[in-house]
Amino acid sequence: MKILQSVVVKQVLTEKSKLFLLEGYEKNKQQLIKECEQLKFELKKLEKTKKFQSNNLKIHFEKEIHKRQEKAKLLDFQIEQLHILPLGSELKEKEVNAIIDIEVGDCWKTVQSEKTIIIKDGIIDEIR
Repeated sequence: MKILQSVVVKQVLTEKSKLFLLEGYEKNKQQLIKECEQLKFELKKLEKTKKFQSNNLKIHFEKEIHKRQEKAKLLDFQIEQLHILPLGSELKEKEVNAIIDIEVGDCWKTVQSEKTIIIKDGIIDEIR
């Protein structure tokens, strides 16, 4: 019989993966900053045209700007934490589903135990 089981995928922090993660965080942060600036520009444009009387629209724009600013702060925190982490640390990347073969007589505790895939620089290094 086959069953589905969740498998944790972890990435080992190396110089290469650290640089890759930092670049991704910085890229995302720059995108969020651009979006904030665009939203501020659109809000000012709407205010100048005086076509909207609703305060709800302004509140909506401010919420969207605030949401993006919070995400940027979170990215700053992640960047800071990444600098602190020592090389060789394992970072949880995601969870995937795996199909596991089970047979009558298998030890349920072994089947049920959490499985983990360790990735190092984009290559599967270990399966636990």
